[in-house]
Amino acid sequence: MTTTSDRDTSANYDVNKFANSFNSQDESNVQLISVTPKPEQSFITKRNGAAHSEFGSPDEKNKFISLNSAPVQLDPGLDSLHRSAQFTNDEKHSLDHPPPDRYRMVFFIFLIHGIGILMPWNMFITAKKYFEDYKLDTPTSKDATYRSEFMFYLGIVSQVSCALISCVNTFFQFGGRASTRRIAIAIFMMVIIFIFTVILAMIDTSSIPLIFFGLTMASASLLNCCGGVYQNLTFGLAAILPMKYTNAIVLGTNLSGVFTSVINLLSIAGAPNPRTSAVYYFIVAIVVLLVAFDCYFLLPLTKYYQYYLKSVHGSQPVDEKKMACGDYLRAFVDSCKTYWVVIKKIKLQLFGVWCTFCVSLVLFPAIQSNVLMVRETFTNENGTESLRTVTFSEEFEKKGYWTSIFTFLSFNLFAFLGNLTTGFIKWPGPKRVWIPIVLRALVLIPVYLLCNYQPIGVVRRFPVYIPSDIVFILAGIIMAFTSGYYSSLSMMYGPKEVEPSMMGRAGMMMAFFLVLGITSGVNLSLVLQRLVTTKLV
Repeated sequence: MTTTSDRDTSANYDVNKFANSFNSQDESNVQLISVTPKPEQSFITKRNGAAHSEFGSPDEKNKFISLNSAPVQLDPGLDSLHRSAQFTNDEKHSLDHPPPDRYRMVFFIFLIHGIGILMPWNMFITAKKYFEDYKLDTPTSKDATYRSEFMFYLGIVSQVSCALISCVNTFFQFGGRASTRRIAIAIFMMVIIFIFTVILAMIDTSSIPLIFFGLTMASASLLNCCGGVYQNLTFGLAAILPMKYTNAIVLGTNLSGVFTSVINLLSIAGAPNPRTSAVYYFIVAIVVLLVAFDCYFLLPLTKYYQYYLKSVHGSQPVDEKKMACGDYLRAFVDSCKTYWVVIKKIKLQLFGVWCTFCVSLVLFPAIQSNVLMVRETFTNENGTESLRTVTFSEEFEKKGYWTSIFTFLSFNLFAFLGNLTTGFIKWPGPKRVWIPIVLRALVLIPVYLLCNYQPIGVVRRFPVYIPSDIVFILAGIIMAFTSGYYSSLSMMYGPKEVEPSMMGRAGMMMAFFLVLGITSGVNLSLVLQRLVTTKLV
């Protein structure tokens, strides 16, 4: 943890460095710099060697963005803000007094990034009906395994790719930090892939369902590779800020799910044609990612973020272009040693975030989306037995509202509320947060499997012991709320358990274990299906 003396030392170092820069100048230069402009004169500042005239009050222009910030570059992250030798009066203020985050601008920037991070994953899984009941519902693929187990394949391909790329992005840190320009590249690539997805939706693929399936899996894999880089680095950027900014990303990821679920419901209600519905649905993702792309360039220009950036003391980045093969190997070894130190300090929080997301992805979406409405047997007037739904109409389930509302919307909405709750309640503490997380797993997994879980093309090995839609809905709410609550707690606790210079690494390590938990859960969900069901003879 950073002590007061550490911050004072940091402040003295910056002030001394500033003073020395004046001592090295000749007398005439000092006199010129000491001149104070009159109030009626236009305010003159010097940026990158060129004089610029700023009209109006300098204090007014200095509220949100620093006047001597460098121009926006492709790499405006932890290792690339180039500041001039001069400082404004506000920037000479003691480092013990951070500037305010006016209108919570930085908070909302990270919230938007959280929405963008999980947009690809949420868009694909929420479009379950589009893939399974429209694109893959053809004579040649109707009974195919890749249709009946589409969600499992989608989850495995997506999350394994995300975990692998996240691992590479986490451990291959040269000079202590990954180049944040990867965020801009990742977002750009995600937009391109979504454009390709829209084109696939517009093309008739009924004669080539297997090729469509392969292209969809490839698109999902590439999207989540980009998403892994995006997520990993964004958590690293937020780790140097107070805990609520890390929570803003987690909040955004669940808000992304709520957003996509609502858009999906609107597309079902407003566009009966599945193809038209899918086109508009995926175009929304493109718009959101473009907004996140703009926010990437806005973040380093905010004075609030610059303040915390200057308070972090870490190694300077190394120019990767000048590194030989041996340098890469040594950098990788050094990175692993540093991460091992971080892991030992935050191992409980790493386990907490892994277990939370593992259990959530075991149940959602693969198992939860295949829990059908409960039906009861009744005798017709002619004496024959038939089935009828208990809580909602047959049309409610047939049109997709049952899954859209009580799987996707319910999970994302209550996970979002769980995230919000951590802003008021933080219990238990960082050393005991793993206990309720483990209890959550032991209770919820059996409950889900005992409900009316009926995947396509298989039969259960044992009867349904909880024939109640209400119990299933309540279990879904509890699972979602605790997922949002405990994932936020774990993600916030982790970076604050290490020294300030290691916060960025801790944030990236937490993000890596988040992805690892998702990957583990997706694969375990397929194992559970094999244990509970068997193929139709």
